[in-house]
Amino acid sequence: MIELNKLNGAVFFLNPHLIESMECRPDLTITMMSGNTIVVKNSPQEVIEKIIAYRSQLGIQKQEG
Repeated sequence: MIELNKLNGAVFFLNPHLIESMECRPDLTITMMSGNTIVVKNSPQEVIEKIIAYRSQLGIQKQEG
């Protein structure tokens, strides 16, 4: 799980394996595989860095095919 911040500053944890896409509208909107969307304060680069760090901790080194 990665730690993110909602627009109101509330901290929550998200399973990055369930992310389908991310868009800046202008705030970062994360669309989950379920179709639900979450708007966060975090920048796209910050989320990507958190995902890379999380996957590294799990030992996932290669891009999945």
